[in-house]
Amino acid sequence: MTDEPILSEERALTECRARLGDEHLDTLQAMLDLAEVLWPRGQLAGARQLEEQVVAGRRRLLGAGHPETLKALGKLATTIGALGNHTEALRLQEQIVAGMRAAVGDEHRDTLRAINNLAGTVAATGDPLTAREMLQETIASLSRNFGEDDRDCLTAMANLASILWQMEEHDEGYWLQHHVADTLRRLHGEDDPATRTAVAVLRSLDRNFGA
Repeated sequence: MTDEPILSEERALTECRARLGDEHLDTLQAMLDLAEVLWPRGQLAGARQLEEQVVAGRRRLLGAGHPETLKALGKLATTIGALGNHTEALRLQEQIVAGMRAAVGDEHRDTLRAINNLAGTVAATGDPLTAREMLQETIASLSRNFGEDDRDCLTAMANLASILWQMEEHDEGYWLQHHVADTLRRLHGEDDPATRTAVAVLRSLDRNFGA
């Protein structure tokens, strides 16, 4: 059975390579676009290979500390973590946070997103207390700069809710996730992908809340 989104991105990448060459920024972006559609289909090894090429290419073209290079490195770190290597993902995400702080500052959205990602890996490697503190600070910064209904702020809240549940602070975690789901539903509707994810997580917690 053919997978049209994958075929479409593969065609776009082939066209970019033929027209612009392997080292053009548009070709590298096409590689990331293909990796993006491989990810939800479980083709993580293929996504990782593409992301590694993009990181190497952007380092050559833009420099290691460029925000776009660091964003590509962030995607690679997420894939590496999903493949089970949390130690390597943690090392890369610490590098990304430091790079973003140097490039765009502590309060920039890209820096705060990088800290949010790092916190999830910190929790996965066995330090939920530090992850909780990182997320609380990140949520405060996102709320102050962009508003508490901002998507990135809500994403950080959902991550914090998960960590609170992991720490067996079930009541606080449940109601924070409830807030995230209700806010996304109100602002973006039931069919928004983030809303669907938040509601699915809430339903999972519902089955265990108070147990």
